[in-house]
Amino acid sequence: MNSATRRLTRPPTWILIPGLLGAAVVLLPVTGMMTRLNWAQLPELLTSASSLAALRLSLWTASAATVLCLILGVPLALMLAHARFRGLPVVRSLVLLPLVLPPVVGGLALLYTFGSQGMLSGALEFFGIRVAYTSLAVVLAMTFVSMPFLVISVETAVRGLDPEILEAATVDGATRTGILRYMVLPLITPGLVSGAVLAFARSLGEFGATLAFAGNQQGVTRTLPLEIYLQRETDPDAAVALSLLLIGVAIIVISAAYSRSSRPAER
Repeated sequence: MNSATRRLTRPPTWILIPGLLGAAVVLLPVTGMMTRLNWAQLPELLTSASSLAALRLSLWTASAATVLCLILGVPLALMLAHARFRGLPVVRSLVLLPLVLPPVVGGLALLYTFGSQGMLSGALEFFGIRVAYTSLAVVLAMTFVSMPFLVISVETAVRGLDPEILEAATVDGATRTGILRYMVLPLITPGLVSGAVLAFARSLGEFGATLAFAGNQQGVTRTLPLEIYLQRETDPDAAVALSLLLIGVAIIVISAAYSRSSRPAER
């Protein structure tokens, strides 16, 4: 594409005004927090025992939730992308419901399903499994709220595949499993990475469902967002420092993942 064509395909100049205003809506609150922080006390605020415990818990539970989203969400997205039946819009709406559902409502739904008095309490007790108010509850809450992000990304990527390429593979004798492994998954890798990153970022920031379903036990269920909420009342400086830490971790993860996923397209 030559320079003249690139200029013509760019958005008109007036788009800059609402675009910059949109950026300001996101960046100004973060800047406001940065001006509120006492930078000299930052190392002390971030290295307290409770802060480090909350950060470690958030990172491993968000990672576990992302893996669970990949294991369950990719097959679900493939099913939705290829399914053809009358009730498909209703099924898709139910799968994506956590996107619009208040997180605390999701936490209550999980509690009434996996809690001690929940729908599955008898089966869980039979196997000696306790879910509610444990670290497992944190992972399930994160998975519940973040899986729709992965499903949307993967389903969109699958629907964007050229069906003629896949049909040619079937003519050559490839099995459906082989097509999935060697063609579909490599082709949708950018969408898969984007969905996983969004799921991880959403899990990292999860608050309401975790509080309702997992509680607030230090070192067990108190993730970084819960620690920030508690510190907000007792130590506002610590709350701001932890908030900026959470933002920093999210920026690093998203930037690294998106730069990696965009490399093939740039070649």
